[in-house]
Amino acid sequence: ESGAGMVKIEMTCKHQILSLNIDDSLISEDKDMLEDLLVAAFNDAIRKVEKTTQEQFSGMASGLNLPPGMKLPF
Repeated sequence: ESGAGMVKIEMTCKHQILSLNIDDSLISEDKDMLEDLLVAAFNDAIRKVEKTTQEQFSGMASGLNLPPGMKLPF
């Protein structure tokens, strides 16, 4: 999300967009600002996907007895 929740994006861990919500007050606002908020919301969604994916892989890798410093996914 961006703009204090004025733009929200829901994305799967495969980077597929499920929904996009834009606050009605932004529709009549400056186009450049809306574009900036959309970019920020997409980037926030991608960061959250990467964090979730990394957390899930770290849990799976804990039982693999990998050498110290080796990380998944490669």
